[in-house]
Amino acid sequence: MEVENNFLDRILQNRVLGHILFWAFVLFSAPFTSDGSLSGAGDAFLYRAVALPSKMAATYLLAYYQIPRLFQKKKYIQFIISFAISTLVFCIIYRYNNIHIAEALAGSPEPRESLGQIIRQLDFTISSYFFRVYFFGFIFIFIKMVKARNLEKREMEILQKEKATTELNFLKAQIHPHFLFNTLNNLYALTLNKSDKAPDVVAKLSEILDYMLYQCKEDKVLIGKEVELLEHYIDLEKLRYGKRLHLDFKYDIEDQQLLIAPLILISIVENAFKHGVSGTIQQAVIQVILEAKKDQLYFRVYNSKSDIEHSDEMNYKEGIGVKNVKRQLELIYPGQYEWKVQENKKSYEVNLWIQV
Repeated sequence: MEVENNFLDRILQNRVLGHILFWAFVLFSAPFTSDGSLSGAGDAFLYRAVALPSKMAATYLLAYYQIPRLFQKKKYIQFIISFAISTLVFCIIYRYNNIHIAEALAGSPEPRESLGQIIRQLDFTISSYFFRVYFFGFIFIFIKMVKARNLEKREMEILQKEKATTELNFLKAQIHPHFLFNTLNNLYALTLNKSDKAPDVVAKLSEILDYMLYQCKEDKVLIGKEVELLEHYIDLEKLRYGKRLHLDFKYDIEDQQLLIAPLILISIVENAFKHGVSGTIQQAVIQVILEAKKDQLYFRVYNSKSDIEHSDEMNYKEGIGVKNVKRQLELIYPGQYEWKVQENKKSYEVNLWIQV
């Protein structure tokens, strides 16, 4: 089925080939008599061949001038006049060629109607030959409209995809300086205190930046790489906060080849540290749980918070990290994720389910 669809797509994309096949179908579609035999097939083919130029001229005039240049531009009076005149002319030509060329070649006996007689019988000419002239033309125009509609739809899908990709890259670009700024602040605090942990922070930061800048440029990355990133980041925060931080990180990955969008999980964890390890909290608590089974991913991040953090609730919810993550989820996993927040005065918890 896919091969057939590709073949049809190639035909539709090749305008000349498509037109040739269409008019060949018109020419050879009905060379049979009423009883289905081939008797008289030669005459039927002859009449169609003689009539074909009139049908083609009427069709192309209607499809490429009268409809796009007049009707679609709301020049309705010009369209009606143009269509009426062309219909009259092509019906007369069709009947004249039918009588004086096709019948003559087929050996029909004379006398034959003159051009003047045909013109004087306009009612009969138009009523008898209108659908002969335009029947396949209307089919041609319908196919053309369907093709244009599909092309417009494809172009719109491409534009939307490009727009989403651009926005997603912008969101990813926001993560890097945001994360780097916070980590450098941590490093600065350690150096001020002349902490011997500073070299370890630099080493961990180097590993994190190497991943963020060079290894996660693809749309999807291995889940194991994201776990390593989380571990490095959590180790950094442990070095900074020491015993004041009670942190529990658990993960259960059934399939190490599972692919997910990069840097989404780290943003949620970073947001928890930003708001959950406030200076007003003597003993901060952060819990991170990651489960990945087949095509399902569950991620839970819990953090304690102080009363002062609760009073700044709006900033908490609408920070760069949270808004960034939710927008990325909408772009990458539309209709495939569930985001739930549980919050009270003492804690904030994010639960995320993704169908990957």
